Amino acid sequence: MKEKILITGGAGFIGSHLTQSLVNKNYDVTIIDNLSEQIHGDYRKSSLYKKVENISNFIHADIRSKSELTEAVNGCDIIVHLASETGTGQSMYNMEKYVDVNLRGTALLGDILVNDRSRKIKKIILASSRAVYGEGKYSCPDHKYVYPSLRTELNLLKKDFNIKCPFCNRNVSSVPTDEQSQTNPISIYGITKLCQEQILASTASTLKIPISILRFQNVYGPGQSLSNAYTGILSIFSNQILRGKSINIFEDGKESRDFVYIDDVIKSLEYVIEKNISGNNVFNVGSGIATSVIDMANILIKKYKIDVELNISGNFRLGDIRNNFADISKIRKSLDFHPQITLEEGISRFTNWVQGEALTVDNYELSLREMENAGILK
Repeated sequence: MKEKILITGGAGFIGSHLTQSLVNKNYDVTIIDNLSEQIHGDYRKSSLYKKVENISNFIHADIRSKSELTEAVNGCDIIVHLASETGTGQSMYNMEKYVDVNLRGTALLGDILVNDRSRKIKKIILASSRAVYGEGKYSCPDHKYVYPSLRTELNLLKKDFNIKCPFCNRNVSSVPTDEQSQTNPISIYGITKLCQEQILASTASTLKIPISILRFQNVYGPGQSLSNAYTGILSIFSNQILRGKSINIFEDGKESRDFVYIDDVIKSLEYVIEKNISGNNVFNVGSGIATSVIDMANILIKKYKIDVELNISGNFRLGDIRNNFADISKIRKSLDFHPQITLEEGISRFTNWVQGEALTVDNYELSLREMENAGILK
């Protein structure tokens, strides 16, 4: 048997895939997960939970429960911290929950590790997010590389969705964001992910053990929650298409994301688990390719062969970024990591899986009303 690995949030989308893969490689895996209803629905019927409940040491508990988290940590060699509340829009009106879960849970993990040095943890791995960069890196004709902040509500209301240079206010062009780029989160979710990085980096430094922080782009693939209307545009769009509803495209549809397939994400996690990496490391994990939201909607329509209307509404969410795609040259060079699944292949696998699943409760309209009531959706 190889090392014992603790995965917090191990029954989630990424966690369940990672658990299955590690168990197949003869790792001893412990999971702590609260089986959030927003992700799993009735957890007793959750396919994600069923994948991992009998192949791991499963602890059904919240990351904020000290006794159960301590139990989970005991005897582990490697910790993979995935447990988080996710969702940019929801974080902007549910701040207390996001801060409490993401920061208090992470700080508690740090406390447990630091206050009992008898534990022989070999490494810590944190699943972070491209959200820590905010808008990320842009190119200005006059000021070279710049890191714009939050777009103004006034410009957004005027349907000017472009990113402006913070120095001259000219429109700027998105370029790949590397790990040396400024961190400038503009959503509560992004802020909590950056704080998680800082908490665990400090913990690892105190314990003199290596830490690898993986900043994931938009992860997609079979197994992602189809009932969670607060995150994952592929799931949201798929639900609308399969119900024959029009797709509501925010802004002008030209906003872009870097979509990375779940198998490639699992491979990146396994690389940092298995390779001998010292010190404090930060790696972007993505495809390195930007895909516009409207292009993604059209790809899904084509794959499902269901003709629905695209409604480019001009709506926008406060805290949303315009563009962000990863420069993945560091992880290529350092770990020889190369994404294997193209967008065409990944979307085919995803849509084939979706068509074999039962339609879930559609919470999309509810999520929109919540954001409107909070003043987040305009």
